[in-house]
Amino acid sequence: MKANSQRVKGKNFRVLHGKPLFAWILDSLLAIEEIDEVVINTDAREILAENGLVEGPRVTIRDRKPELCGDTVSMNLILADDIANVPADTYLMTHTTNPMLSSASIEGALALYRDKLAAGDADSLFTVNKIQTRFYRADTSPVNHDPDNLIQTQDLEPWFEENSCLYIFSAGSFAKTNARIGKTPVMFETPRLESVDIDTPDDWDLACAVAAIKHPSSKAAE
Repeated sequence: MKANSQRVKGKNFRVLHGKPLFAWILDSLLAIEEIDEVVINTDAREILAENGLVEGPRVTIRDRKPELCGDTVSMNLILADDIANVPADTYLMTHTTNPMLSSASIEGALALYRDKLAAGDADSLFTVNKIQTRFYRADTSPVNHDPDNLIQTQDLEPWFEENSCLYIFSAGSFAKTNARIGKTPVMFETPRLESVDIDTPDDWDLACAVAAIKHPSSKAAE
């Protein structure tokens, strides 16, 4: 969780529909009993404290090393540092910028990961958006369909977009690729309204709209 952000200033601590952005995913994680510890890797411990978040029985705040700070540092390097310092059988990684991801979806992903791991069919999991639509290249040539033989979009081959909402892996799978996605990953499709990833001002507006739909009784941010 960075103190600064490039395109939506201060987004991690900005109020979204009644509570700070970081609180949305944190609440979803803490609602899951099988998650023993939530580790927040951050360069903003003081800002978190100002917003009422300090370490507790299931929350650990790790100060991000100076050499791992900045907008161009690979998340895999940050994860490698966490793995080296926080031993665990299973690691689940998500972002503050995925506020709509529900506890139910996280639990579903964990169940699929456990089943596939036990069967020897997968060593890691990542979330995706399923897309069935017509794609074109910049030169207007079709990518995945024949314009002269139109078929229904629901009959097109589905494509899957990594949506950066959730990754599940072990230290062993991470060591094989030096990445959160291992050698034999399984994909988990998240509901479209839960798959918002806030990178731009438009993403922020979309998250506000979705929050109002999914949580109409909550106090909206002014």
